[in-house]
Amino acid sequence: MKRSRLTAFRVLSGIAIIGVLFLVAGVIEGHAVLKESSPVANSKVKGPDVPIMLKYNVRIDAKLSKIQLLHPDNSVSDLKIGAQSSPDTVNTTATGLKPGAYTIRWQVLAPDGHITRGAVPFTVTGS
Repeated sequence: MKRSRLTAFRVLSGIAIIGVLFLVAGVIEGHAVLKESSPVANSKVKGPDVPIMLKYNVRIDAKLSKIQLLHPDNSVSDLKIGAQSSPDTVNTTATGLKPGAYTIRWQVLAPDGHITRGAVPFTVTGS
């Protein structure tokens, strides 16, 4: 009798552990992680107009997301997010950029309700 109780306990424990792992995996996957960007981090691009594309591992809510550009003089400008080419991508364009070091600051809302932030530094060379 004790042996069957121990076996049942082990089976139930295993099922519970697997359930928790699936739950944690689902939550982690729901967070937006930047997979690809243009410009690429630490790259050099020609100005003065620079198209910006940010692609994530999950769909994001562009209406509740934000992209800013940090300029070489440390001023910040908000960039308008354009129509999404796909649910996991945001697009915009930074215009009139002079040569120097810039940083794209992004903040996106993922399906799990969490806001994720990050930055992509790049350098603008002459046109």
